Amino acid sequence: MKNKLRIHSLEHISFEGLGCIKEWAVKKGHQLSYTHFYQNDKLPDLKEIDWLIVMGGPMSIHDEQKFPWLREEKKFIKSAIDAQKTVIGICLGSQLIAHVLGARVYKNPLTEIGWFDIVRTEESYPSDLLAGFEEKWKVLHWHGDTFEIPSKAVHLFQSEACKNQGFLFNQRVLGLQFHFEMTEQGLEKMFVNENEKLPVGVFVQSQEEILSQKKFIAGNNEKMFLILDRLDGNQF
Repeated sequence: MKNKLRIHSLEHISFEGLGCIKEWAVKKGHQLSYTHFYQNDKLPDLKEIDWLIVMGGPMSIHDEQKFPWLREEKKFIKSAIDAQKTVIGICLGSQLIAHVLGARVYKNPLTEIGWFDIVRTEESYPSDLLAGFEEKWKVLHWHGDTFEIPSKAVHLFQSEACKNQGFLFNQRVLGLQFHFEMTEQGLEKMFVNENEKLPVGVFVQSQEEILSQKKFIAGNNEKMFLILDRLDGNQF
């Protein structure tokens, strides 16, 4: 029987939580703990966790004056990577990981919000992490910033609007710019809590368009579960 994992989640805003990752962890019997930065929670002792999951949020990684906790969060993420923890970042989380690995994080030329195809890179195919995944499929995007691929990381995905959509570093550090974890409930909460109007853009869908494509959520969650299973014990 596999050891139960101690999974810690860093969360930046109340309506961007673990989504289906929580469902996976509960089903597997893993232990979950949280740092809610928006409630001024403290970071845990690194020795008390096995996995670190860094979630999304509307802020930029560069907003340290407005969100001073970003400084400590970056140090903690870097320490977790250096300690050989499994680290997963989604959206803002992936940008924070890229940043601490020395890659540039910057404004993408195009804002990307809605259901658009991601395409696997040629570089992704030797990795068993994505074994059996098709060449392209629709995922939920909700970002304005992007990252360069960190040195020595494998570039996994791209989209028409954004070249760098995912990377794998050292077989245990995963950055995903898009939202594999999003559930129907989570998507509805995004619109209830998001105060700003959606921007206008070629790659920005309306609320109606986004909510009408919830059929893609289940398949994306299944892919997230498969990735989590493979990262569990680095069995890929």
